[in-house]
Amino acid sequence: MWDENRITQTVKAQRKFFRTGKTLDVEWRLSQLRKLKKSVIAHSTDIEEALCADLGRSATEGYFCDVGTVITEINEALKELEDWAKPEVRFSGIMCFPSLFTKIYKMPYGVSLIISPFNFPIYLSLGVLVPAIAAGNTAIIKTSSKTPHCTHILEKIIAEAFPPFYVTVVDGGHDVADMCLSQRVDKIFYTGSPRVGVHVLEMAAKNLTPTALELGGENGNWCIVRKDANLKDAARKIAFMKICNSGQICININQIAVASEVADDFLKELKHAILKQIGKRPLENPEYPHLISEAAFDKCRKEAKEYADRIIMGGRGNRDTLRFEPTLIYPVKADEPIVNHELFNPLLPIVPFGDDEIEDLIELIEDREHGLALYIFTDDVYWAEQTMARMQFGGGCINEVCLHMMVKGAPFNGTGHSGMGAYHGKWGFDEFTHPQTIFFGNTRFNLPLREHPYEGAKNKWKKLAVKIFER
Repeated sequence: MWDENRITQTVKAQRKFFRTGKTLDVEWRLSQLRKLKKSVIAHSTDIEEALCADLGRSATEGYFCDVGTVITEINEALKELEDWAKPEVRFSGIMCFPSLFTKIYKMPYGVSLIISPFNFPIYLSLGVLVPAIAAGNTAIIKTSSKTPHCTHILEKIIAEAFPPFYVTVVDGGHDVADMCLSQRVDKIFYTGSPRVGVHVLEMAAKNLTPTALELGGENGNWCIVRKDANLKDAARKIAFMKICNSGQICININQIAVASEVADDFLKELKHAILKQIGKRPLENPEYPHLISEAAFDKCRKEAKEYADRIIMGGRGNRDTLRFEPTLIYPVKADEPIVNHELFNPLLPIVPFGDDEIEDLIELIEDREHGLALYIFTDDVYWAEQTMARMQFGGGCINEVCLHMMVKGAPFNGTGHSGMGAYHGKWGFDEFTHPQTIFFGNTRFNLPLREHPYEGAKNKWKKLAVKIFER
């Protein structure tokens, strides 16, 4: 069991180890990443079974979304870390004469705290640990109490690869999370809801700890389907997205805005795509994931009942198995409650709009809190690109869903209520490092340009020289 004293001693042990300077060696970091990769591969079947036990995920989905993505992150770091970690050299400039160069070192923060969520308990623990290790930090991983099987296998993976004074897993509820947050750590990375994100920032502010947040967004992520979209293609991709993890994904589609001119045809295609992918009896399909808890199931069922008269597909659930059908709700107005908060379940409200009123829809989305993702389906790619370029959200896709987060070298995270900071690849390395500028002075040829006195006939040249150098 974890208590405040044990957590305090863990932080002290990790800080003591960090100060030995061992983690600064890039070759040593690479060896730690190889250990992590070896342990993940060795326990890949255990991970899949744990994901099934906690979330009802199939082995294939578990590997695709958690195991494979972690290995991909590790492979990229192994390949690129030496380049990422190299100090950058800058010419100091005429104003700094006689200095010739300045170096920017990529310094690790120190003891990092990673707070992971229940929806992707493996990837959002180990996938964040990878850049923390690559950057030279130690790490404390606080896992979700809602996924005990995944926590158990994480403890096993980490214990086999690392000593606790370097990386360790902390289990427990919100009280234990607060014990971790009350510590004077050097970097915090939290994934979860905006509400808890505010609490994390408040706790971090007490020690002025730099913090990265990956949040789902207060109003959820929009998907726009215009009248010129390929409806069959859009429906197929949207169905996959909503079925995956039973809607419990931070970048999932929270609501669809579909052009009223093609709404009926689109809904037919969407129903067909859902049936094709998950079958007529999703509650009996072992591949269909379940909701995380009875509380999550009850919340989903309650909201579905509020819109029962507009459910055009789904709407049923089994509390014993925690499965709830993919549920289409149509028509829904953009100002209704279900479209004004993150759902995190398989409910999918659909908002019709006149295609010629698209700019009004964009303005409505912009007036709300920034989403973590935005998806637009249209044949007018130029319009979609120009529109997205002036909107504020985490990231997104044109004529696709979710794959933007799987692109190597591309950053992932939100802005405002959907997050701050970024990670994946080099962006994750940068998130866990502090750019430390070191200026190399010279003991010869130093001019008295910056030194007093400045006044008098003999010193007028100083201001003139500064003006010339600053051009």
